[in-house]
Amino acid sequence: MKSITRFGARLVVVVCLTMTHGAAELVGEEYDRPDGRSQSRSVVVARHGIVATSEPLAAQTGLRILQEGGNAVDAAIATNAMLGLTEPMSCGIGGDLFCIYWDAKTEKLYGLNASGRSPARLNRQVFADRGLDHIPLFGPLTWSVPGCVSGWDELRRRFGTLGFDKLLAPAIAAAEDGFPVSQIISASWQGSAANLRKWPDSAATFLVDGRAPRFGEVFRNPRLAATYRAIATDGAAAFYHGSVAERIVAFSEQNGGYFSMSDFAEHRSEWVEPVSTNYRGYDVWELPPNGQGIAVLEMLNVIEGFDVRAMGRGSADWLHLFVEAKKLAFADRARYYADPAFGDLPISELISKSYGTRQRQRIDMQRAAVVVPPGDPRLRNGDTVYLTVVDKDRNCCSLIQSNFHGFGSHICTGDVGFAMQNRGALFTLEDDHPNRLEPRKRPFHTIIPAMVTKDGKPWFCFGVMGGDMQPQGHVQVLVNLIDFGLNVQEAGDAARVRHDGSATPTGRAAQGSGVVIAERGVSDDVVRQLEARGHRVRRGGSGGGYQGILIDHEQGVLFGGTESRKDGLAVGY
Repeated sequence: MKSITRFGARLVVVVCLTMTHGAAELVGEEYDRPDGRSQSRSVVVARHGIVATSEPLAAQTGLRILQEGGNAVDAAIATNAMLGLTEPMSCGIGGDLFCIYWDAKTEKLYGLNASGRSPARLNRQVFADRGLDHIPLFGPLTWSVPGCVSGWDELRRRFGTLGFDKLLAPAIAAAEDGFPVSQIISASWQGSAANLRKWPDSAATFLVDGRAPRFGEVFRNPRLAATYRAIATDGAAAFYHGSVAERIVAFSEQNGGYFSMSDFAEHRSEWVEPVSTNYRGYDVWELPPNGQGIAVLEMLNVIEGFDVRAMGRGSADWLHLFVEAKKLAFADRARYYADPAFGDLPISELISKSYGTRQRQRIDMQRAAVVVPPGDPRLRNGDTVYLTVVDKDRNCCSLIQSNFHGFGSHICTGDVGFAMQNRGALFTLEDDHPNRLEPRKRPFHTIIPAMVTKDGKPWFCFGVMGGDMQPQGHVQVLVNLIDFGLNVQEAGDAARVRHDGSATPTGRAAQGSGVVIAERGVSDDVVRQLEARGHRVRRGGSGGGYQGILIDHEQGVLFGGTESRKDGLAVGY
């Protein structure tokens, strides 16, 4: 379906796909083009700016901000605020945020880690006293301070041009007036209804007569509108020093949590230096831990030593290599990734070319590895929402924001209008692990934004949602673009695989060689070849939710893509 909408004096062309139930798994069922290639929808082409994200109203909100004179950061914050309303299971101001930003004025990349820390009064002894050997997935014991609003504030003050009153106004209006719930989001909402019913404020906020809103039903969240209005009036202080923090802490004290007002008042987001590796002439940028972005760089360094193009897209050789490289990187992820403020992490060694060479030698191209211990990087031989915005000045914002699980901990702390994340579930209780729970520590994080530069200029601003799928999705999208020559839409539409079963930084062990989950676009013959090499393969959806904007500096044109696994749009003008 193609619709044409007029905002102000400019014409906006929105290209979207009418999706059927279960479209998240309908990879490989795209339309055929005259040139023999296939994709789910046209690439969005624009000159002045593009916003791409997983829900249509949010994408259009960001576009309107660009057209009214805002820049990439302004549009990203407005888009994220709208997503917190329209896709509340995936994100919201009860969660954390990470961003990579290219500032056109200074011609430099900036990284922001807006993840929160554990309560000062919470330690491993609390769990030992309760006879727990791991942190539960849900409930107040999983809470860490939400970093999202602090992240918005840091981005706005450093790079933005508009105040919170302008940026939050569209989401406030939609929360009060209501919005129609989109198809895939509706299905996800229904899957969380039973858990939301366990908490009265969660049910009052997110359910309609005790059920999730249906596809196309108009939903309102006046509680979130009130919280957004407080932030619009008093800024981030409303969240970390004012009434919002007070209500969260009071609820925590009444329901077995460990928050104090000082946990909120002392929260700080951190500007960090992005890290990179060069893959076939392209500089791929990720953020350092406590996130998992460097797993992408590790995998690319291993893969670069193989002639991937000659293997062929979708071939058993390529998918086998990809899965084996992923196992190596995730074994290191389980051993080394944590909050760098609590120890010396071997980041530079893990993403070095020499380490990639050593790791590459561990791969048997004829046999799947069953036991994959971490490497020694200091041996010296030498869910989620993702959004991306590029504006008319070529400022580029790659932003990812999440509650972790659907609706996070499932708990709304009173009438605040949003669910608290459950990121603390990603700590381990093992005393000797770098990701062990300690007071005021940031847990390991799965959400990772990315960007690619070439010859010192931004080339590709992108991300992929979906927990452990995120590094795997980053690598597959990049290889599709760089090695296989796909366009920005095809690169996300192409059938993917996901390997599950690696050990995690929570200390939970891997189970055998895991399982390769292959989407329908992977041929039956390739599945049989993978099984012959020792892989366990099953059919299913890979998850994810790719968005990407590619920049053609010579023509002055932007190319936007958004995959069919989500409800989203890329929109431009």
